[in-house]
Amino acid sequence: MRLRAHCVFYPHYTMELKRVVVTGMGALTPIGNDVETSWQNAIDGVSGAGPITHFDASLFKTQFACEVKGFNGADHIDRKKLRQLDLYAQYALVAARQAVEDSGIEKDENLNKNRVGVIVAAGIGGLHTFEEEAGYYAMNADKGPKYNPFFIPKMIADIASGHISMDYGYHGPNYGVVSACASSNNAIIDAFNLIRLGKADVMVTGGAEAAVYPAGVGGFNSMHALSTRNDSPETASRPFSKSRDGFVIGEGSTVLILEELEHAKARGAKIYAEVAGGGLSADAYHLTATHPEGLGAILAMQNALEDAGMKPEDIDYINVHGTSTPVGDISEVKAIVEVFGESAHKLNISSTKSMTGHLLGATGAMEAMFSVLACQNDIVPPTINHEEGDEDEEIDYSLNFTFNKAQKRTVRAALSNSFGFGGHNATVIVKKYEE
Repeated sequence: MRLRAHCVFYPHYTMELKRVVVTGMGALTPIGNDVETSWQNAIDGVSGAGPITHFDASLFKTQFACEVKGFNGADHIDRKKLRQLDLYAQYALVAARQAVEDSGIEKDENLNKNRVGVIVAAGIGGLHTFEEEAGYYAMNADKGPKYNPFFIPKMIADIASGHISMDYGYHGPNYGVVSACASSNNAIIDAFNLIRLGKADVMVTGGAEAAVYPAGVGGFNSMHALSTRNDSPETASRPFSKSRDGFVIGEGSTVLILEELEHAKARGAKIYAEVAGGGLSADAYHLTATHPEGLGAILAMQNALEDAGMKPEDIDYINVHGTSTPVGDISEVKAIVEVFGESAHKLNISSTKSMTGHLLGATGAMEAMFSVLACQNDIVPPTINHEEGDEDEEIDYSLNFTFNKAQKRTVRAALSNSFGFGGHNATVIVKKYEE
C-alpha cells in the first residue's frame, strides 16, 4: 500500500509515498545496556545520574553525569577494530548490532544490501579522542607533531555510520548528521524520507554520543548550562520544576531499523510502530538559547503534524525536549500550548531526560525509542524529581507532565521534540501500526 500525499519536504509536487515502520531497536543508555532494561527503568522512574567515573571531576563545578554503566568495548568488539573506535562509535556499533539482530534483516536471504543504508548522528563525535591527541601534542610540542594515525577517523562525527556499514556490507545511503542536540532526530527524518521516496528499503538510523570528559563537562560548565547539584545527582535533572538549574550531561547510543512496510511484511518482520512524519525548523534567534516564545518549536511541530497528515487531537503523548534548563522548559511549554490549544490538556507530556540526562546528539533517537514503546505498550514514562510546591509561575501546570509516576493510557501516536544549539529544531511523530 502506498500513500498519495503532498510532501512537506518536497512541496513542489505530489507523489506516492511509501509507508515506513520500525522493525528493530538497540540501545546503550544511562539506565540500561539494552532496550528492554532501558524501557523498564524508564517506566519505573530510575535515575541514571551519579558521580563521574570517566575522569577525576573533583575540581569541576559539576561532578556527576548520566554515564553508560558496566560497558567494556572489548566484550563486544575485537581488539584490532577497537583501536579504531572512539567510545561514541563503540556505543553506536554495539547498539546497531542489537538493532540489526532484533530486526532479523540479516536472516533475509533476499536482502539487497545496495538498498540498506546507515545514518547515525552525533552532535560532537569523538571528543575524547580529540582531547587525548590535543593533550599529547601540548605536552610534547617541543618534539614536533606526532599524532596517532587513527586520530582523524576516530574523531569525525560521521565515522560511526561508516563502521556500521562496513560491519554488514550495507551499500545504501551512508552519512552522519550534525545539528547539535537535534542530530539524531534529523537522522531519523532523513532515513524516513529516503525510504518513503523509494531510495532505500531499510535504514539503520539513530545517534551516539560520549562527551562525559573534561572538555565536555568543562565547556558546558563555562556556559552555565549544567546542573551543579553535586550533593544529589539523582535528583538534579528536574524538568518543569522551579528549582531546576541546568541539564545533566549523558552518553550512549540508540539505533532504530526503519523499513519500507511492504518489504517488512514480505519477510514477516515484527513491527513496533509506524513513522508518521517529521518536521524541521530554525529559531534564527540565538546561538544557544531557544526563542522565548518557542517560535521555532511551534513551526517544527506544525510541520511534523502536516507531514503526517494529522491533527493536534490525534497525538496522545509528547516526549518533550525538556532539558531542565530555566529558559528552555518554559519556551517549549508555550509552544505546546500554541500548537495543541485545548487538546494540550488531553495530552500526556513527559521528559525522560529527568532519568537519562541529556545525551546531546544521541538524545532524539533514544526518545524516539521511548515514544515507539509508549505506543506499543500504552504507557507513558514519567518526569521524575518533581516535588510538591516546586512550581514555576511561568509554566502551565494544568497540563499533564506525568510527574513522578508512569501512567497507563492508550497512546495512538507520540510526538518527540529535539532542539539544538544554533536554533535547530526537529520533531518526529510515530504511531501505532495498523494495516
